[in-house]
Amino acid sequence: MRGLVLALLLFALPVQAAPRAELWPRWSAHEPASTLAVDHAAWGRFLGTYLSRGPDGIARAAYGRVTHPDRASLQAYLAALQATDVDRLARHVQLAFWINLYNALTVETVLAHYPVASIRDIRISPGLFAAGPWGKKLARVAGEALSLDDIEHRILRPIWRDPRIHYAVNCASLGCPDLAAEPFEPARIDAQLDAAAAAFVNHPRGVSFDGGRLRVSLIYDWFRDDFGGDSGGVIAHLARHAAPELRARLAGTARISGHFYDWALNDAR
Repeated sequence: MRGLVLALLLFALPVQAAPRAELWPRWSAHEPASTLAVDHAAWGRFLGTYLSRGPDGIARAAYGRVTHPDRASLQAYLAALQATDVDRLARHVQLAFWINLYNALTVETVLAHYPVASIRDIRISPGLFAAGPWGKKLARVAGEALSLDDIEHRILRPIWRDPRIHYAVNCASLGCPDLAAEPFEPARIDAQLDAAAAAFVNHPRGVSFDGGRLRVSLIYDWFRDDFGGDSGGVIAHLARHAAPELRARLAGTARISGHFYDWALNDAR
């Protein structure tokens, strides 16, 4: 009976409860005039080797084909990022740093537990009902142990307050905005964020119409406050990144009728 009750509780839990954006003040430090750079070339080589786009337009990683030397190179890249004096970087350099760290760390975490059907099966986060790796301390930067949740919800979201960040950080799932084919680079990060937003909004896993009813990704529900706070705000956000035909359809839509998300691993096998 106790096992049955536990199973029912697990089933009843929401698929994901989005953490609030709460600033970790320790990461507010930066040097506006800094000219220091961070080398993301190793991450670019990894992406160029193992990331591909399928016929459905979704980017997938070939986790099962990663060689031992290339995994070692990925780990060396992560070690180099963790050794970076991030407080001495300019803000736009920090933004690229944190996004690339998040994405590379996610890929390395999947590789460490592969094969899995979903990243949610990597149950290493603390807590009885926790699913996925997001709460586990996986990295150490400037002496501070960090989880993926820390990077996204205590650094990226509260410092930059830019909803396009949700299109940049990748959770290794088919329903997630794509893992970018190139590292985010400070000199062109604004254009890269715009491109990532447009790619997701204009793909059916971001926005779709079912018989005239608007259905959108669950990320717009989980992080509704970041996207305008209500259905009208979400629709206005979508329209800003929509192609002309989709923008016209959104202009005649007053409400969101449903949400969807696919947690299957973004695996190229």
